[in-house]
Amino acid sequence: MSRFLPRAAWAAALASCVLAMAACGGSDNSSSSTSTAAGGAKQLTKVKLQLQWFTQAQFAGYFAALQNGYYKDAGLDVQILEGGTDIVPQTQLAQGRADYAIAWVPKALQSREQGAGITDVGQVFQRSGTLQVSFKDKNITTAANLKGKKVGNWGFGNEFELFAGMTKAGLNPGKDVTLAQQQFDMQALLKGDIDAAQAMIYNEYAQVLEAKNPKTGKLYTPDDFNRIDWNTEGTAMLQDAIWANTDKLQNDKAYQDTTVKFLQASFQGWMYCRDNPEKCRDIVVARGSKLGASHQLWQMNEINKLIWPSPNGIGIIDKTAWDQTVKIAEQTKNQDGDTVLTKAPEGLAYTNDYAQKALDALKASGDADVTGTDFKPITVKLNPGGA
Repeated sequence: MSRFLPRAAWAAALASCVLAMAACGGSDNSSSSTSTAAGGAKQLTKVKLQLQWFTQAQFAGYFAALQNGYYKDAGLDVQILEGGTDIVPQTQLAQGRADYAIAWVPKALQSREQGAGITDVGQVFQRSGTLQVSFKDKNITTAANLKGKKVGNWGFGNEFELFAGMTKAGLNPGKDVTLAQQQFDMQALLKGDIDAAQAMIYNEYAQVLEAKNPKTGKLYTPDDFNRIDWNTEGTAMLQDAIWANTDKLQNDKAYQDTTVKFLQASFQGWMYCRDNPEKCRDIVVARGSKLGASHQLWQMNEINKLIWPSPNGIGIIDKTAWDQTVKIAEQTKNQDGDTVLTKAPEGLAYTNDYAQKALDALKASGDADVTGTDFKPITVKLNPGGA
């Protein structure tokens, strides 16, 4: 799951950081320096990676890179910082509390517009994982079918794909549907309080399939639900990406080198999880995930579908998908009349330079499949409650 920070709140946080940079960690240059032992031996470069949510298979590639020693082999000592409901990863990055951060593209671009010096250097997710889910008897199969329905959404900007889909279908989101603030779960849908609920295919959608149908006493199945996929509707926005410090990318040679190494090792982690979903499930479960083993395997499988295949290589930003994301962020209004962005992003919003160097290094090192052209998902059986 991912949350957008309201503009006013982000601006206040950034202003506070500027006034008290030391307290915000603005002087931390850990990624651009390499510690040296007393005897003069070269040590690993320390790097902090900020996740955007709690430990789960959504981030399995980074945990796999850490556990399998890919970061260490690249000369990096990586510390993975768990996210949560009150942590905005791009803010942590902008304030110097992390060297890299995982964030959705629209919310990171909103933070850039408000002053954050961050750049997308690795677009790991190639597709959106956001759905609108409803019970079959509601007959909601497209955005147009939402007319007259009670529609749940999380807000915080996560609703813009939904609003863009309704607008494209000729609906006025402020008049043609009844909007409901949805909690970050699926209880409102399961209880019948709303007709359609927002869900990530790798998380909340699995939650309904892990719940028992009171009419049968058995778990719900996909046949019990309809799904609106924003990739199909043409209003998908780019999601999980690796963000870096813009100023350091432009002025710090050590940070530039570290970025290539970090991306290379991270991509190795994702390639490992593509080929070993069960092992990566075990890695995140062992790291203390709050979700069960079958839920994590489902999530790992669905995350792989969002990444693979990557036709131009994992991490490479597709300009068409980027432009669509920006257009939706600029033009689509929520129920309050706000857009994610007020204008197109300026400056170094993204670059493929570092990801391409990382891919070139991987390909040069051996038989590295960086596109996943032949990727085939596995079949996952969910258990009650995701256990």
